[in-house]
Amino acid sequence: MKNIFKSVLVGTMSAVALTGCIEEVMPTSGVNQDQLDSSNKAGEALIWAMPSYLVQWNSLGRPEDDEWHGDCGYASLMHIRDFMTGDMCLSGPNLTYDQYYYFSLAAIDDRMAYTQFVWQYHYKMIQTANKACESFSEDSEDAVSKGYRATALAFRAMAYLDAARWCEFLENDKTSPVNSEGNNVLGLTVPIVTEKTTEEEARNNPRASREKMVEFILSDLDYAEQNISGSNLSSPLLPNLSCVYGLKARLYMWIENYPKAAEYAKMAMAGYAPLSEEQWTNVKTGFNSPDNKSWMWALQYVKENDAVQTGICNWLSFMSLEAYYGYAGAGCAPAVDASMYERISDSDFRKLSWVPADFDSPLYDKVSLVVPEDMDYNISATPLGTVKFRPGDGNYEDHNVGSAVWVPMMRYEEMAFIAMEADAHQSATQGKNDLVEFMTNYRDPEYTCAASSVDDVVEEIVFQKRVELWGEGQALWDIKRLNYSVTRSYEGSNWEEEKAFNTQGRPAWVNMIMVRSEPNNNDGVRAWQNAPFAGVYSAIPIPGGEEGDDEPQGVVSRAADGNGPLIPFRKPNPRLQKYRPLWINE
Repeated sequence: MKNIFKSVLVGTMSAVALTGCIEEVMPTSGVNQDQLDSSNKAGEALIWAMPSYLVQWNSLGRPEDDEWHGDCGYASLMHIRDFMTGDMCLSGPNLTYDQYYYFSLAAIDDRMAYTQFVWQYHYKMIQTANKACESFSEDSEDAVSKGYRATALAFRAMAYLDAARWCEFLENDKTSPVNSEGNNVLGLTVPIVTEKTTEEEARNNPRASREKMVEFILSDLDYAEQNISGSNLSSPLLPNLSCVYGLKARLYMWIENYPKAAEYAKMAMAGYAPLSEEQWTNVKTGFNSPDNKSWMWALQYVKENDAVQTGICNWLSFMSLEAYYGYAGAGCAPAVDASMYERISDSDFRKLSWVPADFDSPLYDKVSLVVPEDMDYNISATPLGTVKFRPGDGNYEDHNVGSAVWVPMMRYEEMAFIAMEADAHQSATQGKNDLVEFMTNYRDPEYTCAASSVDDVVEEIVFQKRVELWGEGQALWDIKRLNYSVTRSYEGSNWEEEKAFNTQGRPAWVNMIMVRSEPNNNDGVRAWQNAPFAGVYSAIPIPGGEEGDDEPQGVVSRAADGNGPLIPFRKPNPRLQKYRPLWINE
């Protein structure tokens, strides 16, 4: 199969190219290399390069004829993680537009560009942070320089924490920790590369154990905690002290140090507050703006951003069925799992994040839309499709406005649920009280909780957290950590048949594999790959499922009463790329 990378990029596709000795500057907001070299604010420009990279289109530099539409920056990783759970599937008549197909199919292997994207994107983030760390060394003495270094270390800690949690091998129902080379990879994460790592070191750089990775990340976060307040930069695009506390809370949850997780989550929450129903459901600013007291850290797509300029290769294109110009609006929209939706109380306003599956729903008149007249269309074409993420300023026609949105990476509610769960592991009663208080005050005035045991209270808290953060890329971590099963095949499921897997405990696919170029260039990991998971699961027929309807392409279901004219499907955007597999090697 066709090699999808230009030869000039081959040398950058392993951890070797991500060391501090490789001279490469990540994209900034219009700042070029000459300006960086001549400006006394070059170091500050490198700080801003970090949030800029998070929204870069075609971040791995694929040639024009092989660009992957799903590569729109860090938000793509969030989307991928959700598709690997049982919480998010797809809805619509044009599912062949699915750019993330293989992630929900759990069929990727070490030769595929999808694997490469996950692996290399994390290390590109790390490289960007390492470049900033070079400008603000650990020997810096003034408070501002220390603050800048702390900012870079917080970014680096986030990238390593994500990569480590994703790639760490944990026991599962299908694959063994002893790989084909006979090596036990249980608990191994990813190689550590800093601004001081040489090329020689990178060529023999083993996967860090969980313990070593935790020690490394904590050292970065400890420095950040002590010094980040010295930075004179203030923006939702950059981490502040509360975000550092939040990263520590995530880290301590990963290693199940629940007292510490609760401590830091509660510290992170100080000064913030939950979103209100009006903020959540607002058709102009709902989940597209940090203008609230909830969002702690976010990324931003602006009109001039390449991802926005493509029209269809950006977060909003994939996430909003209300936008007429994107993938979701063209009939390939993210949808909530049907069983998850049914479990949410109708009195919980978060249930208004999805269009009902039928016209008789008591929520039919409660779900607010940018274009209210689209409700019948949305129910017919994309049942249970999401309306959580609104087009910018409610503009559903102009991608220059509608796709120029903010995306949350950390918010108050995540910290609140971390604190609840951490408390519950120590006291079921305390955790339950925390949950009931939060839900009745901020989400569902009629909420009750029947759980009593630690396991049951934890499961209920995590479920409500998954509802809260649906679409924000956090559920995978809890499913993996808690050894939760994924169930997609059941009576009334809205999953596609080929993706209808049921697992016993955590799925094998949550143990992300390395792209092949990494062991090819790094002797330290050559014999230490996770067991592959492609093909280890077989789809399970959905009970009561029916064959696909016979309606012609371009037409969706009939009106509410089952009679009358067929509801026409919106004209597909000719730039939408039909799915095809991408591979690294011949």
